[in-house]
Amino acid sequence: MAGERILVVEDHPDVADLLQLVLSAEGYEVLVAYDGAQALATVRHEQLDLMLLDLMLPIIDGVEVCRQTREMSVLPIIMLTAKTSEQDKITGLEAGADDYIEKPFSNGELTARVRAQLRRARALEHGLVDAPIIRLGSLTLEPSTMAVQIDRKAVHVTRLEFDLLYALGRRPGHVMTREQLLELVWDDSEEIQPRSVDVHVRRLRTKIETDARHPQRLLTVHSVGHKPVAV
Repeated sequence: MAGERILVVEDHPDVADLLQLVLSAEGYEVLVAYDGAQALATVRHEQLDLMLLDLMLPIIDGVEVCRQTREMSVLPIIMLTAKTSEQDKITGLEAGADDYIEKPFSNGELTARVRAQLRRARALEHGLVDAPIIRLGSLTLEPSTMAVQIDRKAVHVTRLEFDLLYALGRRPGHVMTREQLLELVWDDSEEIQPRSVDVHVRRLRTKIETDARHPQRLLTVHSVGHKPVAV
């Protein structure tokens, strides 16, 4: 949707200029921050629809920017990284990023990922307004407000985490494969790997489980997928 506001956080001016050019050509309004401190200030004071966040930044690195953003916003975050190891990707996702893109990337890949994240955000804001509330024992999911509660106490989750938990919660006690969850939650982002599902499940467990190492609400069935259980 034209006019949506994207914050590009990139310390290399030439890369930032390129990202701004590509995204502006798609009709987005683009803001630019060149370090982590400037990025956090922009998140606090501007109305944004998505953040493209470089991992390596001066003053405050991208992982910490992501963590602090998650404390105050469900803003969709796509992390840009020149680091290609699996652990680097996992670190970014566990900090709260919704997706990651490896440098170098094509303009087509970039815009496709941005569209997918914005579409998911719009669906959560509008498409789930009339969707039913889900209750799994003491866990309640309210789609119209993206509210998660355990024993009536609020649990802060990101847009993507809510989407994942809601997709699982619609089939309590049933195992959903990673491929099914990728199709439901990640839509057409074909580059997302099944391992990303596991990373987000682990992050959810730190929020909804009493002991994330011994989960009771969100179980993993080895070599198959994940299933929610009413507790």
